Amino acid sequence: MARALDTIERVGNKVPHPAVIFVALIGIVIVLSHVFYLMGSSVTYQAINPETHELETTTTAAKSLLTGDGLRFMFAGVIDNFMSFTAVGVIIVAMLGVGVAESSGLVSALIRKLVMVAPRKALTYILVFVGIVSSVAADAGYLVLIPLAATAFLSVGRHPVAGLAASFAGVASVFSVNILIKPLDGILTGITNDAIHILNPALSIDLTANFWFSCASVVLLTVVVTIITERLVEPRLGKYTGELPAEAGSSPTKEESRGLKFATWAVLGLAAVFVLLTVPSGAPLRNPETGALIGDSPFMSGLIVAVTLLFLVAGVAYGIGAGTIKGTVDVISAMEKAVGSLASLIFLLFIISQFIAFFTYSNMATLAAVKVGDALEGAGLGALPLLIGFVLVVAVLDLIMTGAIPKWAIFAPVFVPLLMRLNVDPAAVLAAYRVGDSPMNSVSPLNAYFALIVTFAQKYQKGAGVGTVVALMLPYVIALFILWPLLLALWQVLGLPWGF
Repeated sequence: MARALDTIERVGNKVPHPAVIFVALIGIVIVLSHVFYLMGSSVTYQAINPETHELETTTTAAKSLLTGDGLRFMFAGVIDNFMSFTAVGVIIVAMLGVGVAESSGLVSALIRKLVMVAPRKALTYILVFVGIVSSVAADAGYLVLIPLAATAFLSVGRHPVAGLAASFAGVASVFSVNILIKPLDGILTGITNDAIHILNPALSIDLTANFWFSCASVVLLTVVVTIITERLVEPRLGKYTGELPAEAGSSPTKEESRGLKFATWAVLGLAAVFVLLTVPSGAPLRNPETGALIGDSPFMSGLIVAVTLLFLVAGVAYGIGAGTIKGTVDVISAMEKAVGSLASLIFLLFIISQFIAFFTYSNMATLAAVKVGDALEGAGLGALPLLIGFVLVVAVLDLIMTGAIPKWAIFAPVFVPLLMRLNVDPAAVLAAYRVGDSPMNSVSPLNAYFALIVTFAQKYQKGAGVGTVVALMLPYVIALFILWPLLLALWQVLGLPWGF
């Protein structure tokens, strides 16, 4: 196991920065587009006309990026490609609110409060659940919940490393699903819609396209991770004989408790405002023509704004109550800090937006989807084997490329149109990606926080290293890779709605 991990780490360390990977992919797309153009590659298929919304026979040919038109597109379309990439706006808007909540101390205080009031028998369930939900602000889960989970276990006489393992599994291995809408959902949805539009410009999915599947996954995996912790991991660790850390048993301060009360009242007030804006007939956030609230409505279109306001209002209220926010300058500074922290991500999204635009222009994704789709249809393979195979492919790549966004930017333009050709809901493809992307996060040494978890483990277990953490987390990974794809398969077979 140690030799295998060393090999993975060496290989992973040689993988260049994602931005460099996408620059290389852009070069490959440019060359291949001209090769297929010279070969006269084309496909004929049935597609929906975005204007008439009727099924029509369409012929698509490869377009070269090295012709006059292609060169003009690449040169003049850089800014348009970036500005039309909706993921950029979504992540910036969302982080304005999340940044205030993190900077004010709301996220940290809320996690500590939930950990401290948890009943002994329900402690593991609550820690795992909070770990999963903390993916709304992933850094808080890694930096705050995991060490607090260890001390919470220790404070009730349980092995702290078991608490660390349970919370790490919740934060990392179930990262991609949540019962809340989070910034990552906006980016994944935006990339998915760009891939959908390759075949059907009239079709899009919403931020809540995987909501029901995500909720079911959270419930199932909370139970699974808890059972693995209490039946396998904790008994293997035995009784803890070390010293009690100084911070064990600490509870929220008086100021933090007051801040949480302020945040609660603020959230209730905001909820009341949204009820007035959505529930009554003819409410302004309903569809003005149909009166619908779910689906095509201003409320659903601006859902990320509602999430931002939730974190913003709660964060400001907490900060006022706890004394961490003194005025508007502190709020603005928190927003600026949050947006500033996105610099590397925004740069990566800029490169990704060009790759997707060039790939779409070349029509290679359409050619590949139609050709492979025809071959798969002729082979008699169904949608379910393809979805499960896709999960495995994503999982393998996650060992050396842990970022959820770069991988989906590569996979979406190929697999979404391909499976759409086989009458698979794009929401199902996105759900399959979520299943494959998360479990390996807790055993990949390339996870940005993996070394930090090793450090946390060394606090309670001298000599702990990479192998120690991997040995702790492997039972979770194996269980998740058995039960989560089964849930995905069951959902697909029964035809359950993925979201709304």
